[in-house]
Amino acid sequence: MKTYQFVLSGLGGQGILFMTKILAQTALNRGYNILGAETHGMAQRGGSVVSHLKIGDAGASLIRAGAGDFLISMDEAEAYRYLPWVKPGGMIFANSKADAFPDARVAPYLSEQDIASFAMEAGKTAFDLGAPRSTNLAMVAFFAAFGQGPLDADALRETVRSMSPDPVKEINLKIFDTCHEQGKKLC
Repeated sequence: MKTYQFVLSGLGGQGILFMTKILAQTALNRGYNILGAETHGMAQRGGSVVSHLKIGDAGASLIRAGAGDFLISMDEAEAYRYLPWVKPGGMIFANSKADAFPDARVAPYLSEQDIASFAMEAGKTAFDLGAPRSTNLAMVAFFAAFGQGPLDADALRETVRSMSPDPVKEINLKIFDTCHEQGKKLC
């Protein structure tokens, strides 16, 4: 099996580690090997947080610059900060206004590197649905809509269902389904 490399980025408090846990648990449920690393930095003060996750056979937990298949970012500025980790032909999924991402200054680089970029206002969608703290699940669902990598939407949704505490299970699944559908419209 090919090894898939995910870089997940955002700011402290945005749920980067939980988002990584959803992807990792789904991979384990499917019988895949995983390896990961996290950098917290000033996370408690809203600083940068990045998580590396490899699904498949891997010898080291950190992803080299220019080697990541996917960048899923909870923050537009953090998407730009971790852009160097995306390989040519990779994909970026950002929590941003779709018509404003990528910035016109970055678009030529993405084109040269054949890096596809997709954005959705995940935070706004989660807020509108009554669960702003579930923005991370919104981004996982948005990513799942594109059918990339070894984890399909049904498997990711099942992991969200099984990991969500009962009081928030219904709203988490509603956010997943809504954001998955929004992503499907862009495919």
